[in-house]
Amino acid sequence: MLTTCKTGVLLLAHGSPEAPADIPEFIRLITGGREVPNSTVKEVTHRYEQIGQSPLLEITRRQAELLQSEIGMPVYIGMRNWRPFVGDVVREMAASGIARAVVVCLAPQNSQTSVGLYHGSVLSAAEDSNVEIEFVESWHDHPELIAAFAERLRARWKQACAEAGVGIPVIFTAHSVPIRTIADGDPYAAQARETARLVRQQVIELAETEVRFAFQSQGMSREPWIGPTVEETILELMRNGHPGVVIQPVGFVCDNIEVLYDIDIGFKQFAEQQRMRLWRTESLNESRNLTAALADLVSTAMNKRAAAPKTRGH
Repeated sequence: MLTTCKTGVLLLAHGSPEAPADIPEFIRLITGGREVPNSTVKEVTHRYEQIGQSPLLEITRRQAELLQSEIGMPVYIGMRNWRPFVGDVVREMAASGIARAVVVCLAPQNSQTSVGLYHGSVLSAAEDSNVEIEFVESWHDHPELIAAFAERLRARWKQACAEAGVGIPVIFTAHSVPIRTIADGDPYAAQARETARLVRQQVIELAETEVRFAFQSQGMSREPWIGPTVEETILELMRNGHPGVVIQPVGFVCDNIEVLYDIDIGFKQFAEQQRMRLWRTESLNESRNLTAALADLVSTAMNKRAAAPKTRGH
């Protein structure tokens, strides 16, 4: 049990609009005010309408509650692109007497396009609020995270094989990023593949030859994004005679638009067009292993700070 009266934990997530009517403002926040085509706004709105409402905020709050119960410290959540905004939450923490914050981005793999932007937002807010920051850079290979994904995969993969009557291949996925990001030395793609490799090792019944990795949810901008895409990978498996596929997104720790629409609706429909079935693993959401991973990250960060105190805003 970790105890301190002036230290808190801040969990960061992307954020999601509360209703389809919020989509235009949400997109402006993501793009920093840059105009996007009306067709893009309509397509994003359509996707959110298909799932009703993203549960990301509700699930993140529950993840924070579980972590707080585990570690005995106040746990806050902040969103980069929607309410509650990171800056507002850091100021709330300062007003509540929090002088130090362990910050964990709920994106296990580190990229300048995600974790890097969160880091910048937190540091900027911390300088204004005089809160000392201990930022967890990445945790893509944490044993408890791997155990959480493996538990979900093993259950759904065995179900799929039983229903199909044959062995079913697995596609691990993570959100795509622009090619230029990786060309600049970003570790994201390598870390995402490493997460998948470690998860597969935990599911020893799954042959390495039956595993693929693909990047999903490529952006709507004209620049090239990294692949292979999920659609390309499904076509390859179809040509190899597989009747179905299991998808496990290892780049997300809870249900969100990329899971509930891109996989459950978009990729499922695409697979059906190829006369294939598609199963998706359950998201981590309130996994006990996930809570254990977050608790250990906080403990490790606290110990690191004790050994080498950080300056405010760093």
